[in-house]
Amino acid sequence: MSTNRRKFLEKFTQLSALTTLPVLASEAAPQAVLEEKNRFVAGPYLQNLLSDEITIMWITHKNSLSWVEYGEGAYLSKKAFAYQDGLVEANNRINKITISGLTAGANHKYRIVSTEILGYTGSKVQFGETIMSGIYSFKTPAANEEEFKMVVFNDIHDRPQTIPQLLYRHGFSGNTRDFDFVVFNGDTFETTNNETQIIEHLLKPCGDVFSTERPFVFVQGNHEVRGAFSRQLPQYFASPNHKFYYAFTRGPVRFVVLDAGEDKTDDNWEYGGLSAFDRYREIQKKWLEQEVETPEFKKAPFRIVLIHISPFHSGDWHGPMHCQKVFGPVLNKAKIDLQISGHTHRYATHEPDSSHNYPIVIGGGPVEGNRTLIKLHATSKELNLQMIRDDGEVVGKFNLKRKT
Repeated sequence: MSTNRRKFLEKFTQLSALTTLPVLASEAAPQAVLEEKNRFVAGPYLQNLLSDEITIMWITHKNSLSWVEYGEGAYLSKKAFAYQDGLVEANNRINKITISGLTAGANHKYRIVSTEILGYTGSKVQFGETIMSGIYSFKTPAANEEEFKMVVFNDIHDRPQTIPQLLYRHGFSGNTRDFDFVVFNGDTFETTNNETQIIEHLLKPCGDVFSTERPFVFVQGNHEVRGAFSRQLPQYFASPNHKFYYAFTRGPVRFVVLDAGEDKTDDNWEYGGLSAFDRYREIQKKWLEQEVETPEFKKAPFRIVLIHISPFHSGDWHGPMHCQKVFGPVLNKAKIDLQISGHTHRYATHEPDSSHNYPIVIGGGPVEGNRTLIKLHATSKELNLQMIRDDGEVVGKFNLKRKT
C-alpha cells in the first residue's frame, strides 16, 4: 500500500462514521476499470433549501462512497454523509446528502467528494481514487425572512436551451442573479427515457447557470410520467417527504406542490394498463386536507399552489376534470392566494370567478415566441408577479396585497 493511500485511509477512519469498516489493500483490478476514471457526470445541484437545512445532490460515473465537506468560514471543517437504516450510503452513483443544523441567514461553503468503490464483497471494500469538486457557496434564508424572488419555467419539453436563454434575457447577468430559487412546473421532459436525458436536458444546463448555489423545485408534469425511465425519476430529486406532492415554507409564503398526474383516463391505451392516477389524486386530496389545517399553512401571510395541470381552464379532459373534482373544493376553502400552472401551452391569467376564488396563472408553451418566464417577488405585504414572453413583452401580471 502506498504512503498516500495509507494516509488517506487513516484520515478517513478518523473523520467519518466508518471507523469499523474493513478496507482491503489494493488488489489487482481489471485493466478496463483502471483505464476508465471516475468523474462527476452531474452536479452538484441544490434541493430543499431551508433556513437550517439543505440537500446537495450529484451523480458520479462509478459507484462510490460520497460526502460533502462544508463550513461557514474560510475552512470546510465539517463533513456530511447520507445514511439509511443505520448504514452510511455507499456503492451508489446518485448522491442525495442532507445537511442539517445550519445557521439561518448565513453564507456556507461546500464541495462534494467521492471515492470510487472498486469492489464490495461481504464486509470487504476495495476503494479507488478520490475526486472532489471546486468550492461553491449558498446562503440559507433568514429565520424571519420577509422577502424572496423566484422564477418559474413550465413545458420546456426537452429544450434545454430555454433555461439559459430566458434567464439571461429577463434579468440574469453573470454573477447578478435576480432570483433565490427556480421552479420547473411540469413537462420539463417530453417523455422520461433515460438518465442521460435528465442530465443533459436539466441538470447540466441548471448547473451551468445557477444550481450549484441556488436550488430548484421540480414539479412533475403529465409528460414526465410517460416513458420507460419514469419510475426512476424520483431518485434524481429531493422533496421534504420524498414524494411529488408536498409543502414547504419560504419567507412569507407557504407553497403547496401538487402532482396532477396524467390528463387521460387510467385505461387509456397509451399506458398499457400501468397507471392509477385517479387513486393517486385521491390520496393527495387526503394529504391536502390535512396540509391546509396545519399551523404552517394557516399562519402564512401568503399561500401559493404549484400544479402542472390547472384544475380549471385546462379543458375537459379526464385529468383536469378529476383534479377539479378532488382538489377544487379543498383549495376554494383554504384561502389560496395564487395558483401557478402550465400544460395548455397557452399563456393566460384568470381572475377569481364562480369556480375558483383565487387567481390562476398559466404559462406558455415550448416553442419560441410562446415561451414564458414567470417572475415572482414576494414580501410580507404583497405578491408581485409578472409573466414575460421570450421577446420581453409582459403578457400577464398580478399584484396581490396581504389579506387582513
